[in-house]
Amino acid sequence: MPQDAGHSDPRAIDVVIVGAGFAGLYMLHRLRGLGMTARIFEAGSGVGGTWYWNRYPGARCDVESMQYSFGFSDELQQEWQWSELFSGQPEILRYANFVADKLDLRRDITFNTRVQSAAWNEGSQSWAVGTDQGETVRAHHVVMATGCLSSSRMPDIAGRDSFRGRTYHTGQWPHEPVDFTGQVVGVIGTGSSAIQSIPVIAAQAKHVYVFQRTPNFSIPSRNGPMPAEYEAEWKRDYARRRAEARKMRSGVVSPLNDKSALADSEAERRANYEQRWKLGGTYFMQAYNDLALNKASNDTAVAFVHEKIRAIVHDPKVAEKLLPTNHPIGTKRICVDTDYYETFNRPNVTLVDLHDTPIREITQAGLDTTAQSYAFDAIVFATGFDAMTGTLLKIDIAGRDGASLREAWSAGPHTFLGLMTAGLPNMFMVTGPGSPSVLSNMMVSIEQHVDWIADCLAWMRAHAQGAIEADGAAQEAWVMHVNDVAHRTLYPQANSWYMGANIPGKPQVFMPYIGGVGAYREKCDAIAQAGYEGFRLSPVHAAVQAAE
Repeated sequence: MPQDAGHSDPRAIDVVIVGAGFAGLYMLHRLRGLGMTARIFEAGSGVGGTWYWNRYPGARCDVESMQYSFGFSDELQQEWQWSELFSGQPEILRYANFVADKLDLRRDITFNTRVQSAAWNEGSQSWAVGTDQGETVRAHHVVMATGCLSSSRMPDIAGRDSFRGRTYHTGQWPHEPVDFTGQVVGVIGTGSSAIQSIPVIAAQAKHVYVFQRTPNFSIPSRNGPMPAEYEAEWKRDYARRRAEARKMRSGVVSPLNDKSALADSEAERRANYEQRWKLGGTYFMQAYNDLALNKASNDTAVAFVHEKIRAIVHDPKVAEKLLPTNHPIGTKRICVDTDYYETFNRPNVTLVDLHDTPIREITQAGLDTTAQSYAFDAIVFATGFDAMTGTLLKIDIAGRDGASLREAWSAGPHTFLGLMTAGLPNMFMVTGPGSPSVLSNMMVSIEQHVDWIADCLAWMRAHAQGAIEADGAAQEAWVMHVNDVAHRTLYPQANSWYMGANIPGKPQVFMPYIGGVGAYREKCDAIAQAGYEGFRLSPVHAAVQAAE
């Protein structure tokens, strides 16, 4: 359908896809290959999902460029050339547009349109999907490709809207360039987006005040131009390396060490950590096989990184405030930076520890802590997202017998495999809660989910099945398994967005599946091969067959 289609089609299309990020784009491509009719609704004016919205200074992927790309098409992966080892947002967005154009996907995408509701009709075995443009589309299936980090969160600070200067949120950055030259800037937050943006903002601004509630661990990315031989090496061997990535715990091909940190001497551990620190990126957490499992092992990595921070930051008092002490390393998604800690050596950067002096309110001129008033030209809110569930819960979803997703998830998200929720027939999620998603290379997890969903829809068509939904008992067993596996690790010791801890009142449930990409894939494949065990299937209604 054309982008400007404004009518409501009385006949059902096969699939409505919500979101034109990498998941939505690949889903549309797979459905076309099956001969199915599909349409994407996208709230933004272009493709790219998280890389469309997150345009803040320094935005960059923490997975290597050669691995953060689609593997389903050798033509795509051979033709595209990355300029850096770790790609920045503008280049990743260009890649998303390259894919959309190469596969001619735009003709089935309706931009600047937000899905507001979806209601299941048992008689027609279809969903009525309503948009903010007043359109209603009937579809047999809905695929929520809404992304895990797509609902930006503004902080609950008194007087937040009273500031007279410019305000920005890292997750809703303007599409035009922002120049902070000569400005005094307050940055609230020290999570991943802050760690990436603060060095860039500080290089421009007259002065930057960084307001930190909780320090986070960050490892230098060691980013640089893409070496031609490294790129060629990957492209010669892509098939094998993609297959290897799909079996890895993280979905990333990386040098693993199948040894406990406590099995090495102190000198051996230091040498290993030094090597990983120089290698950079998220490889640091794979220095030993028990850093996520054994507190004593994790403590050795914490001590090493603390030592590095103290060595980098010249002011001992500032260095101590930057040391994360309230969670084991890696139990929050580890950050990857370019000169983050070095930035605090700049004379135009001041760290304000909110544990010592909490924010009282935002004022017309800036903000007041319990100790001091600050005046700014601009405030940057680097305060994260309502992760994994936020965007889904903004949509009014009513399933079988009017069952509400908001009510079903009132105590936390309950899914089977992160793919479906009981009571919502024919509604799939890509990288939903209960799947590896944010604990993995998202491109690998997206491809696995899209392929599983496409194969499921093809199977249903071949077997004259009109509806599929998660079985309630199988769903609850999976939720229990996800949490059991999580609690065998150190992850629940952190108040992280993995647990929903960054959103006041949000239920504390460990949302992603920590069992690993490879093991999860095997589980999903086994379920499909067993005729979709754990799912309830319903034949196509006679009335639906007659209407088709």
